Amino acid sequence: MTSTSETGHPKIVSNFETLIASCLSYGAVYNPSKNALKIPQLQAALATAKNTLQTVKTTLAAFENTRNARELAIAPAPIKKLSTRIVNALEATDASKLTVNDAKTINRKIQGKRAGAAAPSSPTAATANGTTTTPETPKISVSQQSFDSLIDNVSKLITCVAAEPLYTPNEPDLKVIALNTALATFKTLNSAAINASIPYKNAMIARDTTLYAENTGLVPIAIEIKKYVKSVFGATSPQYKQISAIEFKKQTK
Repeated sequence: MTSTSETGHPKIVSNFETLIASCLSYGAVYNPSKNALKIPQLQAALATAKNTLQTVKTTLAAFENTRNARELAIAPAPIKKLSTRIVNALEATDASKLTVNDAKTINRKIQGKRAGAAAPSSPTAATANGTTTTPETPKISVSQQSFDSLIDNVSKLITCVAAEPLYTPNEPDLKVIALNTALATFKTLNSAAINASIPYKNAMIARDTTLYAENTGLVPIAIEIKKYVKSVFGATSPQYKQISAIEFKKQTK
């Protein structure tokens, strides 16, 4: 999974710092009446923006670490292979056909397969004017490949074989105690990734508020600064030309 790009947001902050430097170069002539456009307030806004960007980086690193650990431990391919081995080990016993079929049903969900062929289309139906129509059959996805679903189905499979007294494999990793230990690890890693995602999401919300919130964000403030400088020095002045080309656009990622 590729991480969200942060390239555009730091550029906004960098441009804002350049804008402040330009305003400082105007000396006492830069004297807006609006408090939010005064130099101390601009510098405070810049510091806050830099802090929010750093928080995004820090929380993203923590989230990626937990997410990568989860993906390494609960990668679909190894999980599917292990589940198939469990079912094969169960089939190699004298367990009842019903128990084996239950295990196979759960394994099909883990594999992301249908229990059978898709249902055929409904027969055509005659309409009042003699034409025929074919009712649409909704296609329902039976693939349960999210981490939550994989963990849930693996848990069901372990419960299924654990309830079968004849399921006593000699292979260490297929024994019920080993399967439960692995399941506990899966659950722990999944919870860690979920919990780490929240600070990252909140950090992005704080960043977007700091940079783009109406009236108070860096981008709206920068636009107001340009208007103020234009009013003071004129549209054709070198001062306004100096800052007019500095770009401030909302980033979508």
